[in-house]
Amino acid sequence: MLKKERVQYIGFAAIVAFAFLTICSRSSFIYIFNNWDDANSYFTMGKVMMNGGVFYRDSFDQKGPLLYFIYGLAYLLSHNTFKGVFVMEIISLTAFLAAQYKILRLYLKHETAMFLLPFAAMMVTVSKSFYWGGSAEEFGLPFLAWGLYLSLKYFKEDYPKIMSLKVLFLGGFLAGCIMLIKYTMLGMFFFWMAMVALSTFNRKNWRKSVRNCVIFLTGMIAPLVLWLIYFGVQGALDDWYHAYIYCNVFLYSDFQEAVGIGKKIYDLAKILYWLIIDNFVYFSMIILGFAGFLFSRKVKWYEKINIYGMFGFLFLGIFIGGTTLFYYSLPLSLFAVFGLIVLGMGIEWIAEKLKRQKSEEGLNGKKNLVLGASVVVYAGLLVAAWNLSMNTGYTKETGEDFYLYKFRDIVLQEENPTLLNIGCLDAGLYTVADVIPTCKYFQSNMVHGFDEVKEEQTRYIKEGQVQFVIAREQFPEEIWEKYDLVCETEYTILDVPLKYYLFKRK
Repeated sequence: MLKKERVQYIGFAAIVAFAFLTICSRSSFIYIFNNWDDANSYFTMGKVMMNGGVFYRDSFDQKGPLLYFIYGLAYLLSHNTFKGVFVMEIISLTAFLAAQYKILRLYLKHETAMFLLPFAAMMVTVSKSFYWGGSAEEFGLPFLAWGLYLSLKYFKEDYPKIMSLKVLFLGGFLAGCIMLIKYTMLGMFFFWMAMVALSTFNRKNWRKSVRNCVIFLTGMIAPLVLWLIYFGVQGALDDWYHAYIYCNVFLYSDFQEAVGIGKKIYDLAKILYWLIIDNFVYFSMIILGFAGFLFSRKVKWYEKINIYGMFGFLFLGIFIGGTTLFYYSLPLSLFAVFGLIVLGMGIEWIAEKLKRQKSEEGLNGKKNLVLGASVVVYAGLLVAAWNLSMNTGYTKETGEDFYLYKFRDIVLQEENPTLLNIGCLDAGLYTVADVIPTCKYFQSNMVHGFDEVKEEQTRYIKEGQVQFVIAREQFPEEIWEKYDLVCETEYTILDVPLKYYLFKRK
Protein backbone atom coordinates (compact mmCIF):
# COMPACT_ATOMS: atom_id res chain seq x y z
CA MET A 1 0.00 0.00 0.00
CA LEU A 2 2.86 2.39 0.81
CA LYS A 3 4.53 1.63 -2.53
CA LYS A 4 1.25 2.19 -4.38
CA GLU A 5 0.72 5.47 -2.53
CA ARG A 6 4.26 6.60 -3.40
CA VAL A 7 3.74 5.89 -7.09
CA GLN A 8 0.45 7.80 -6.98
CA TYR A 9 1.69 10.97 -5.35
CA ILE A 10 4.96 11.18 -7.29
CA GLY A 11 3.20 10.53 -10.60
CA PHE A 12 0.48 13.05 -9.82
CA ALA A 13 3.09 15.59 -8.66
CA ALA A 14 4.92 15.25 -11.99
CA ILE A 15 1.70 15.81 -13.97
CA VAL A 16 0.80 18.83 -11.86
CA ALA A 17 4.32 20.25 -12.16
CA PHE A 18 4.25 19.90 -15.95
CA ALA A 19 0.82 21.56 -16.22
CA PHE A 20 1.57 24.63 -14.11
CA LEU A 21 5.12 25.14 -15.37
CA THR A 22 3.86 24.98 -18.95
CA ILE A 23 1.68 27.98 -18.20
CA CYS A 24 3.81 29.95 -15.75
CA SER A 25 7.47 29.37 -16.67
CA ARG A 26 8.89 31.16 -19.67
CA SER A 27 11.19 28.18 -20.14
CA SER A 28 8.21 26.17 -21.40
CA PHE A 29 7.38 25.41 -25.03
CA ILE A 30 4.50 27.91 -25.22
CA TYR A 31 7.01 30.79 -24.96
CA ILE A 32 9.53 31.58 -27.69
CA PHE A 33 12.39 32.00 -25.20
CA ASN A 34 13.14 32.74 -21.55
CA ASN A 35 15.22 35.89 -21.89
CA TRP A 36 15.54 36.56 -18.16
CA ASP A 37 19.14 37.71 -17.81
CA ASP A 38 19.73 35.82 -14.55
CA ALA A 39 18.58 32.50 -16.01
CA ASN A 40 20.69 33.01 -19.14
CA SER A 41 23.68 33.85 -16.97
CA TYR A 42 23.26 30.51 -15.14
CA PHE A 43 22.87 28.75 -18.49
CA THR A 44 26.10 30.24 -19.82
CA MET A 45 27.98 29.32 -16.64
CA GLY A 46 26.76 25.73 -16.94
CA LYS A 47 27.71 25.73 -20.62
CA VAL A 48 31.26 26.77 -19.76
CA MET A 49 31.67 23.79 -17.42
CA MET A 50 30.22 21.31 -19.90
CA ASN A 51 32.70 22.55 -22.51
CA GLY A 52 35.76 22.02 -20.32
CA GLY A 53 35.94 25.40 -18.57
CA VAL A 54 35.83 26.11 -14.84
CA PHE A 55 33.27 28.57 -13.59
CA TYR A 56 34.53 31.36 -11.33
CA ARG A 57 38.02 30.93 -12.89
CA ASP A 58 37.04 31.10 -16.58
CA SER A 59 33.60 32.72 -16.23
CA PHE A 60 32.39 35.02 -13.45
CA ASP A 61 29.05 35.01 -11.67
CA GLN A 62 28.01 34.90 -8.01
CA LYS A 63 25.67 31.96 -7.41
CA GLY A 64 26.58 28.48 -6.17
CA PRO A 65 28.19 25.71 -8.25
CA LEU A 66 25.29 23.26 -7.83
CA LEU A 67 22.97 25.73 -9.58
CA TYR A 68 25.37 26.00 -12.51
CA PHE A 69 25.71 22.22 -12.64
CA ILE A 70 21.90 21.91 -12.90
CA TYR A 71 21.97 24.38 -15.79
CA GLY A 72 24.88 22.47 -17.30
CA LEU A 73 22.71 19.36 -17.39
CA ALA A 74 20.00 21.46 -19.04
CA TYR A 75 22.54 22.61 -21.64
CA LEU A 76 23.34 18.98 -22.47
CA LEU A 77 19.64 18.43 -23.21
CA SER A 78 19.40 21.48 -25.47
CA HIS A 79 22.31 23.74 -26.45
CA ASN A 80 20.44 26.83 -27.62
CA THR A 81 16.96 26.71 -26.05
CA PHE A 82 15.47 26.46 -22.56
CA LYS A 83 13.89 23.06 -23.22
CA GLY A 84 16.46 21.44 -20.95
CA VAL A 85 15.83 24.02 -18.24
CA PHE A 86 12.11 23.27 -18.50
CA VAL A 87 12.84 19.57 -17.88
CA MET A 88 14.98 20.45 -14.84
CA GLU A 89 12.21 22.72 -13.55
CA ILE A 90 9.69 19.87 -13.84
CA ILE A 91 11.99 17.55 -11.89
CA SER A 92 12.57 20.23 -9.26
CA LEU A 93 8.90 21.13 -8.81
CA THR A 94 7.93 17.44 -8.74
CA ALA A 95 10.40 16.87 -5.88
CA PHE A 96 9.02 19.95 -4.11
CA LEU A 97 5.41 18.78 -4.46
CA ALA A 98 6.35 15.28 -3.27
CA ALA A 99 7.73 16.87 -0.08
CA GLN A 100 4.60 19.00 0.26
CA TYR A 101 2.51 15.84 -0.01
CA LYS A 102 4.53 14.20 2.76
CA ILE A 103 3.97 17.25 4.97
CA LEU A 104 0.25 17.21 4.23
CA ARG A 105 0.11 13.50 5.10
CA LEU A 106 1.44 14.22 8.59
CA TYR A 107 -1.93 15.85 9.30
CA LEU A 108 -4.35 14.70 6.56
CA LYS A 109 -5.58 11.61 4.75
CA HIS A 110 -4.04 10.43 1.48
CA GLU A 111 -7.03 11.52 -0.63
CA THR A 112 -7.09 15.00 0.91
CA ALA A 113 -3.36 15.49 0.45
CA MET A 114 -3.59 14.41 -3.20
CA PHE A 115 -6.49 16.79 -3.81
CA LEU A 116 -4.51 19.75 -2.40
CA LEU A 117 -1.29 19.22 -4.39
CA PRO A 118 -2.38 21.33 -7.40
CA PHE A 119 -3.16 24.20 -5.01
CA ALA A 120 0.43 24.03 -3.71
CA ALA A 121 1.78 24.17 -7.28
CA MET A 122 -0.48 27.03 -8.28
CA MET A 123 0.46 29.20 -5.29
CA VAL A 124 4.18 28.91 -6.09
CA THR A 125 4.08 29.33 -9.86
CA VAL A 126 1.60 32.25 -10.14
CA SER A 127 3.42 34.36 -7.56
CA LYS A 128 5.41 37.41 -8.53
CA SER A 129 8.40 35.85 -6.75
CA PHE A 130 8.34 32.93 -9.22
CA TYR A 131 9.26 35.61 -11.76
CA TRP A 132 10.09 34.25 -15.24
CA GLY A 133 11.09 30.75 -14.11
CA GLY A 134 14.47 29.16 -13.52
CA SER A 135 15.66 31.12 -10.47
CA ALA A 136 18.13 29.84 -7.88
CA GLU A 137 15.31 30.04 -5.36
CA GLU A 138 13.12 27.78 -7.49
CA PHE A 139 15.80 25.07 -7.64
CA GLY A 140 16.37 25.43 -3.91
CA LEU A 141 12.70 24.77 -3.07
CA PRO A 142 12.81 20.93 -3.01
CA PHE A 143 15.81 20.88 -0.67
CA LEU A 144 14.07 23.30 1.70
CA ALA A 145 10.77 21.41 1.49
CA TRP A 146 12.28 18.03 2.32
CA GLY A 147 14.22 19.63 5.16
CA LEU A 148 10.98 21.10 6.50
CA TYR A 149 9.32 17.69 6.29
CA LEU A 150 12.10 15.96 8.25
CA SER A 151 11.86 18.53 11.03
CA LEU A 152 8.05 18.45 11.23
CA LYS A 153 7.95 14.65 11.25
CA TYR A 154 10.50 14.43 14.05
CA PHE A 155 8.75 16.84 16.40
CA LYS A 156 5.29 15.50 15.58
CA GLU A 157 5.92 11.75 15.62
CA ASP A 158 9.33 10.92 17.10
CA TYR A 159 10.10 13.48 19.80
CA PRO A 160 11.19 13.05 22.64
CA LYS A 161 13.27 10.24 21.12
CA ILE A 162 16.73 11.30 19.97
CA MET A 163 16.74 12.13 16.26
CA SER A 164 18.28 9.28 14.27
CA LEU A 165 21.77 9.74 12.82
CA LYS A 166 20.36 9.03 9.35
CA VAL A 167 17.88 11.92 9.56
CA LEU A 168 20.54 14.24 11.02
CA PHE A 169 22.95 13.45 8.20
CA LEU A 170 20.21 13.83 5.57
CA GLY A 171 19.15 17.19 7.04
CA GLY A 172 22.75 18.37 6.89
CA PHE A 173 23.11 17.09 3.33
CA LEU A 174 20.05 19.10 2.25
CA ALA A 175 21.52 22.18 3.94
CA GLY A 176 24.80 21.58 2.11
CA CYS A 177 22.98 21.49 -1.22
CA ILE A 178 21.28 24.80 -0.38
CA MET A 179 24.68 26.25 0.50
CA LEU A 180 25.88 25.24 -2.98
CA ILE A 181 22.91 26.93 -4.69
CA LYS A 182 22.44 30.18 -2.75
CA TYR A 183 23.58 30.30 0.85
CA THR A 184 21.21 33.10 1.90
CA MET A 185 18.51 30.39 2.10
CA LEU A 186 20.40 28.57 4.88
CA GLY A 187 18.62 30.40 7.71
CA MET A 188 15.91 27.74 7.98
CA PHE A 189 18.47 24.99 8.50
CA PHE A 190 20.23 27.02 11.19
CA PHE A 191 17.06 26.96 13.26
CA TRP A 192 16.38 23.35 12.17
CA MET A 193 19.59 22.17 13.85
CA ALA A 194 19.28 24.57 16.78
CA MET A 195 15.90 23.05 17.70
CA VAL A 196 17.27 19.51 17.51
CA ALA A 197 20.29 20.44 19.63
CA LEU A 198 18.17 22.24 22.24
CA SER A 199 15.66 19.39 22.42
CA THR A 200 18.49 17.01 23.32
CA PHE A 201 20.31 19.45 25.60
CA ASN A 202 17.13 20.09 27.61
CA ARG A 203 17.21 16.46 28.70
CA LYS A 204 20.74 16.98 30.09
CA ASN A 205 22.17 14.92 27.25
CA TRP A 206 24.76 17.43 26.15
CA ARG A 207 27.12 14.79 24.70
CA LYS A 208 24.44 13.60 22.26
CA SER A 209 23.57 17.22 21.56
CA VAL A 210 27.16 17.87 20.48
CA ARG A 211 27.22 14.57 18.56
CA ASN A 212 24.04 15.54 16.69
CA CYS A 213 25.57 18.85 15.63
CA VAL A 214 28.68 17.05 14.38
CA ILE A 215 26.61 14.56 12.34
CA PHE A 216 24.55 17.40 10.86
CA LEU A 217 27.69 19.32 9.91
CA THR A 218 29.19 16.15 8.44
CA GLY A 219 26.15 15.80 6.21
CA MET A 220 26.41 19.47 5.29
CA ILE A 221 30.07 19.17 4.35
CA ALA A 222 29.56 15.99 2.29
CA PRO A 223 28.35 17.69 -0.94
CA LEU A 224 30.83 20.52 -0.33
CA VAL A 225 33.80 18.12 -0.36
CA LEU A 226 33.09 17.10 -3.95
CA TRP A 227 33.30 20.69 -5.10
CA LEU A 228 36.38 21.39 -2.97
CA ILE A 229 38.11 18.52 -4.75
CA TYR A 230 36.92 19.75 -8.15
CA PHE A 231 38.05 23.34 -7.65
CA GLY A 232 41.23 22.22 -5.89
CA VAL A 233 42.26 20.01 -8.83
CA GLN A 234 41.47 22.89 -11.21
CA GLY A 235 43.41 25.40 -9.11
CA ALA A 236 40.30 27.54 -8.70
CA LEU A 237 39.59 27.50 -4.95
CA ASP A 238 40.54 31.16 -4.60
CA ASP A 239 38.33 32.08 -7.58
CA TRP A 240 35.42 30.24 -5.99
CA TYR A 241 35.88 32.01 -2.65
CA HIS A 242 36.24 35.44 -4.25
CA ALA A 243 33.18 35.14 -6.52
CA TYR A 244 30.76 33.24 -4.28
CA ILE A 245 31.70 34.36 -0.79
CA TYR A 246 33.62 37.63 -0.90
CA CYS A 247 31.63 39.40 -3.62
CA ASN A 248 28.25 38.35 -2.19
CA VAL A 249 29.05 39.17 1.44
CA PHE A 250 31.14 42.31 1.09
CA LEU A 251 30.17 43.84 -2.24
CA TYR A 252 26.66 42.73 -3.22
CA SER A 253 24.65 42.94 0.03
CA ASP A 254 23.41 46.32 1.17
CA PHE A 255 24.74 46.24 4.75
CA GLN A 256 24.68 49.58 6.50
CA GLU A 257 27.10 50.48 9.24
CA ALA A 258 25.87 51.64 12.66
CA VAL A 259 22.21 50.97 11.94
CA GLY A 260 20.21 50.68 15.16
CA ILE A 261 18.27 47.55 15.97
CA GLY A 262 15.01 49.50 15.87
CA LYS A 263 15.72 50.77 12.36
CA LYS A 264 16.69 47.27 11.18
CA ILE A 265 13.46 45.79 12.59
CA TYR A 266 11.45 48.56 10.92
CA ASP A 267 13.17 47.92 7.56
CA LEU A 268 12.54 44.17 7.78
CA ALA A 269 8.90 44.71 8.76
CA LYS A 270 8.47 46.99 5.75
CA ILE A 271 10.02 44.35 3.48
CA LEU A 272 7.67 41.70 4.87
CA TYR A 273 4.65 43.98 4.37
CA TRP A 274 5.42 44.48 0.68
CA LEU A 275 6.17 40.80 0.21
CA ILE A 276 2.69 40.00 1.51
CA ILE A 277 1.14 42.56 -0.86
CA ASP A 278 3.10 41.35 -3.90
CA ASN A 279 2.61 37.62 -3.21
CA PHE A 280 -0.76 37.60 -1.49
CA VAL A 281 -1.84 34.23 -2.92
CA TYR A 282 0.67 32.17 -0.96
CA PHE A 283 1.07 34.61 1.92
CA SER A 284 -2.66 34.39 2.60
CA MET A 285 -2.18 30.64 3.08
CA ILE A 286 0.86 31.21 5.29
CA ILE A 287 -1.12 33.58 7.51
CA LEU A 288 -4.10 31.19 7.64
CA GLY A 289 -1.84 28.26 8.48
CA PHE A 290 0.16 30.06 11.15
CA ALA A 291 -3.03 31.35 12.79
CA GLY A 292 -4.67 27.92 12.63
CA PHE A 293 -1.65 26.19 14.16
CA LEU A 294 -1.33 28.87 16.84
CA PHE A 295 -4.82 28.18 18.18
CA SER A 296 -4.82 24.44 17.56
CA ARG A 297 -4.73 22.25 20.66
CA LYS A 298 -3.56 19.30 18.58
CA VAL A 299 -0.25 21.00 17.76
CA LYS A 300 2.22 20.97 20.65
CA TRP A 301 3.93 24.19 21.71
CA TYR A 302 7.40 23.07 20.58
CA GLU A 303 6.01 22.19 17.14
CA LYS A 304 4.69 25.72 16.84
CA ILE A 305 8.00 27.25 17.91
CA ASN A 306 9.78 25.04 15.38
CA ILE A 307 7.52 26.12 12.50
CA TYR A 308 7.55 29.84 13.26
CA GLY A 309 11.29 29.79 13.99
CA MET A 310 12.21 28.15 10.69
CA PHE A 311 10.10 30.68 8.79
CA GLY A 312 11.60 33.58 10.72
CA PHE A 313 15.21 32.51 10.24
CA LEU A 314 14.63 31.75 6.55
CA PHE A 315 13.24 35.27 6.16
CA LEU A 316 16.17 36.80 8.07
CA GLY A 317 18.77 34.86 6.11
CA ILE A 318 17.35 36.14 2.83
CA PHE A 319 16.64 39.77 3.74
CA ILE A 320 18.96 40.74 6.61
CA GLY A 321 21.40 42.17 4.06
CA GLY A 322 18.82 44.73 2.97
CA THR A 323 18.80 43.78 -0.73
CA THR A 324 15.39 42.89 -2.17
CA LEU A 325 14.32 41.62 -5.58
CA PHE A 326 11.02 40.04 -6.65
CA TYR A 327 12.23 36.44 -6.67
CA TYR A 328 14.06 36.50 -3.31
CA SER A 329 10.96 35.58 -1.32
CA LEU A 330 10.04 32.44 -3.29
CA PRO A 331 11.47 30.06 -0.61
CA LEU A 332 8.94 31.44 1.88
CA SER A 333 6.14 30.02 -0.28
CA LEU A 334 6.81 26.49 1.01
CA PHE A 335 5.21 27.52 4.33
CA ALA A 336 1.87 28.01 2.52
CA VAL A 337 1.44 24.26 3.07
CA PHE A 338 0.22 25.04 6.60
CA GLY A 339 -2.72 26.99 5.19
CA LEU A 340 -3.52 24.01 2.97
CA ILE A 341 -3.41 21.78 6.06
CA VAL A 342 -5.99 23.99 7.77
CA LEU A 343 -8.18 23.87 4.65
CA GLY A 344 -7.71 20.11 4.44
CA MET A 345 -8.80 19.68 8.03
CA GLY A 346 -11.95 21.63 7.19
CA ILE A 347 -12.59 19.44 4.14
CA GLU A 348 -12.17 16.27 6.19
CA TRP A 349 -14.48 17.60 8.91
CA ILE A 350 -17.21 18.30 6.33
CA ALA A 351 -16.67 14.89 4.70
CA GLU A 352 -16.96 13.14 8.05
CA LYS A 353 -20.15 15.01 8.82
CA LEU A 354 -21.66 14.01 5.48
CA LYS A 355 -20.60 10.43 6.04
CA ARG A 356 -22.62 10.28 9.23
CA GLN A 357 -25.68 11.61 7.46
CA LYS A 358 -25.57 9.26 4.48
CA SER A 359 -25.16 5.54 4.14
CA GLU A 360 -21.98 4.04 2.73
CA GLU A 361 -23.95 2.96 -0.31
CA GLY A 362 -25.05 6.48 -0.93
CA LEU A 363 -21.50 7.76 -0.73
CA ASN A 364 -20.28 5.18 -3.24
CA GLY A 365 -22.81 6.48 -5.68
CA LYS A 366 -21.26 9.93 -5.36
CA LYS A 367 -17.70 8.89 -6.29
CA ASN A 368 -18.04 9.89 -9.94
CA LEU A 369 -19.52 13.20 -8.88
CA VAL A 370 -16.59 13.87 -6.54
CA LEU A 371 -14.13 12.97 -9.31
CA GLY A 372 -15.90 15.24 -11.75
CA ALA A 373 -15.94 18.09 -9.26
CA SER A 374 -12.18 17.65 -8.69
CA VAL A 375 -11.51 17.86 -12.43
CA VAL A 376 -13.55 21.08 -12.60
CA VAL A 377 -11.62 22.53 -9.65
CA TYR A 378 -8.28 21.68 -11.27
CA ALA A 379 -9.37 23.20 -14.56
CA GLY A 380 -10.31 26.32 -12.61
CA LEU A 381 -6.84 26.40 -11.04
CA LEU A 382 -5.20 26.24 -14.46
CA VAL A 383 -7.42 29.08 -15.71
CA ALA A 384 -6.51 31.05 -12.58
CA ALA A 385 -2.83 30.36 -13.22
CA TRP A 386 -3.16 31.69 -16.76
CA ASN A 387 -4.78 34.89 -15.52
CA LEU A 388 -2.60 35.44 -12.44
CA SER A 389 0.84 34.67 -13.87
CA MET A 390 2.90 37.69 -14.85
CA ASN A 391 4.30 35.74 -17.83
CA THR A 392 1.35 34.64 -19.96
CA GLY A 393 1.23 37.95 -21.82
CA TYR A 394 4.56 37.00 -23.41
CA THR A 395 2.96 34.04 -25.21
CA LYS A 396 1.92 36.56 -27.87
CA GLU A 397 5.56 37.10 -28.87
CA THR A 398 6.73 35.52 -32.11
CA GLY A 399 10.17 34.77 -33.47
CA GLU A 400 9.71 37.38 -36.17
CA ASP A 401 9.59 40.30 -33.72
CA PHE A 402 11.97 38.92 -31.09
CA TYR A 403 15.17 40.99 -31.08
CA LEU A 404 17.48 38.18 -29.91
CA TYR A 405 16.65 36.09 -32.97
CA LYS A 406 17.50 39.06 -35.22
CA PHE A 407 20.85 39.44 -33.46
CA ARG A 408 21.40 35.65 -33.57
CA ASP A 409 20.96 35.51 -37.35
CA ILE A 410 23.65 38.19 -37.79
CA VAL A 411 26.07 36.50 -35.37
CA LEU A 412 25.67 33.07 -36.98
CA GLN A 413 26.75 34.43 -40.35
CA GLU A 414 30.29 34.11 -38.98
CA GLU A 415 32.04 30.79 -38.40
CA ASN A 416 32.85 30.17 -34.71
CA PRO A 417 31.76 33.67 -33.62
CA THR A 418 32.97 35.26 -30.38
CA LEU A 419 30.82 37.54 -28.26
CA LEU A 420 30.87 39.94 -25.31
CA ASN A 421 27.78 41.08 -23.36
CA ILE A 422 28.03 44.55 -21.75
CA GLY A 423 25.68 46.88 -19.89
CA CYS A 424 23.61 44.10 -18.28
CA LEU A 425 23.63 40.49 -17.22
CA ASP A 426 23.52 37.85 -19.95
CA ALA A 427 20.76 39.03 -22.33
CA GLY A 428 20.47 35.56 -23.90
CA LEU A 429 22.50 35.95 -27.09
CA TYR A 430 25.11 33.47 -25.83
CA THR A 431 22.27 30.96 -25.53
CA VAL A 432 20.35 31.40 -28.78
CA ALA A 433 23.58 31.58 -30.81
CA ASP A 434 25.23 28.81 -28.74
CA VAL A 435 28.38 30.87 -28.20
CA ILE A 436 30.89 29.93 -25.49
CA PRO A 437 32.38 33.03 -23.79
CA THR A 438 36.05 33.77 -24.31
CA CYS A 439 36.16 36.55 -21.68
CA LYS A 440 35.95 35.71 -17.96
CA TYR A 441 33.69 38.74 -17.42
CA PHE A 442 31.33 37.74 -20.21
CA GLN A 443 28.54 39.95 -18.78
CA SER A 444 28.22 43.10 -16.69
CA ASN A 445 27.63 41.97 -13.11
CA MET A 446 26.03 44.45 -10.74
CA VAL A 447 28.71 44.23 -8.03
CA HIS A 448 29.39 47.47 -6.15
CA GLY A 449 33.01 48.50 -5.97
CA PHE A 450 34.27 45.72 -8.26
CA ASP A 451 35.81 47.68 -11.13
CA GLU A 452 37.69 44.74 -12.64
CA VAL A 453 34.61 43.71 -14.64
CA LYS A 454 34.32 47.01 -16.50
CA GLU A 455 38.08 47.36 -16.93
CA GLU A 456 38.48 43.90 -18.47
CA GLN A 457 35.47 44.34 -20.76
CA THR A 458 36.80 47.72 -21.93
CA ARG A 459 40.20 46.14 -22.64
CA TYR A 460 38.56 43.44 -24.76
CA ILE A 461 36.71 46.10 -26.74
CA LYS A 462 39.76 48.34 -27.20
CA GLU A 463 41.81 45.40 -28.46
CA GLY A 464 38.96 44.02 -30.59
CA GLN A 465 39.29 40.58 -29.03
CA VAL A 466 35.71 39.50 -29.88
CA GLN A 467 33.80 39.64 -33.14
CA PHE A 468 30.52 40.85 -31.65
CA VAL A 469 29.44 43.00 -28.70
CA ILE A 470 25.85 43.19 -27.45
CA ALA A 471 25.11 46.22 -25.28
CA ARG A 472 22.07 47.50 -23.43
CA GLU A 473 21.32 51.21 -23.04
CA GLN A 474 24.97 52.33 -22.96
CA PHE A 475 28.42 51.41 -24.25
CA PRO A 476 31.95 52.86 -23.97
CA GLU A 477 33.05 55.46 -26.51
CA GLU A 478 36.10 53.34 -27.27
CA ILE A 479 33.87 50.84 -29.08
CA TRP A 480 33.76 52.97 -32.25
CA GLU A 481 37.50 52.48 -32.82
CA LYS A 482 37.18 48.76 -33.53
CA TYR A 483 33.46 48.10 -34.10
CA ASP A 484 30.52 49.12 -36.27
CA LEU A 485 26.91 49.20 -35.13
CA VAL A 486 25.11 46.59 -37.24
CA CYS A 487 21.73 46.38 -35.51
CA GLU A 488 19.77 48.16 -32.79
CA THR A 489 16.31 47.62 -31.41
CA GLU A 490 14.02 48.41 -28.51
CA TYR A 491 12.55 45.72 -26.27
CA THR A 492 10.21 46.29 -23.33
CA ILE A 493 10.77 44.38 -20.08
CA LEU A 494 8.23 44.83 -17.26
CA ASP A 495 6.87 47.97 -18.95
CA VAL A 496 10.36 49.49 -19.23
CA PRO A 497 11.52 50.12 -22.81
CA LEU A 498 15.20 49.22 -23.24
CA LYS A 499 17.60 49.80 -26.13
CA TYR A 500 19.79 46.92 -27.33
CA TYR A 501 22.74 47.35 -29.68
CA LEU A 502 24.75 44.79 -31.65
CA PHE A 503 28.28 45.77 -32.73
CA LYS A 504 30.51 43.87 -35.16
CA ARG A 505 34.29 44.11 -35.36
CA LYS A 506 35.52 46.10 -38.36
